Amino acid sequence: MWSIRLAISRRNYGVLALVGLLLPLLSWSLLSAYAGVNPVFLPGPITVVTRIGTWAMEDDLMGDIFISTMRVVAGWALSALLAVPLGLLIGSWRAVQALLEPLTDFIRYMPAVAFIPLVMLWVGIDEGAKVAIIFIGTFFQMVLMVAEDVRSVPMAQIEAAQTMGATRLEVLDKVILPSAKPAVLDTLRITMGWAWTYLVVAELVAANSGLGFAILKAQRFLQTDKIFAGILLIGFIGLAIDQLFRLLHRHAFPWLHGR
Repeated sequence: MWSIRLAISRRNYGVLALVGLLLPLLSWSLLSAYAGVNPVFLPGPITVVTRIGTWAMEDDLMGDIFISTMRVVAGWALSALLAVPLGLLIGSWRAVQALLEPLTDFIRYMPAVAFIPLVMLWVGIDEGAKVAIIFIGTFFQMVLMVAEDVRSVPMAQIEAAQTMGATRLEVLDKVILPSAKPAVLDTLRITMGWAWTYLVVAELVAANSGLGFAILKAQRFLQTDKIFAGILLIGFIGLAIDQLFRLLHRHAFPWLHGR
């Protein structure tokens, strides 16, 4: 089971995954209960779960979850809509790479939070501003990752298609894109996770709802249990979406998973 890259059974995988999830939870419980830590700084798991229940009963938890999810998905989807074709062009043609990749590489190091004043000036403070922050945080990274996925397509496949008389567009459509699809889907899955990390930053912009807004509001009132609750909820939602992407990958490309 411990050989490098050797496949393990689903049962063993499930057991190890469960242990990996429960050990931090157990450590958290013991630390909060027996280490003498003030609950203001480290509330216990039961306190946090209770807070989630209170949030659901007394506040609009489902509404916060829905609006935050929509903001993240909208920003990520807009990034994907533009980044995938642009990354395909950069990865396929050296001239396009020389023209656009240095600029993209330069901008991706700029923190998304630094764009908040400009976004508020250009877009306003409504939902578009929050989507724009998530877009800025994911788009430039996504472009470069998709370009790298495209460049990983073996040159032998491209040369074989050209030898058989395929045009440039046919090579792009029949060789490069199908070969890069599995890696591109993985890139979309990874960048969806990045989009969630920008949620709290996005909801700094005049928000009055959402999980990130609730975390920031709880900070002002020193409601540490609600801060933990919001962070955990974001983690659970992100994990669920990640598993959906993995399931989609398995069904779309079963030959890569031994099926």
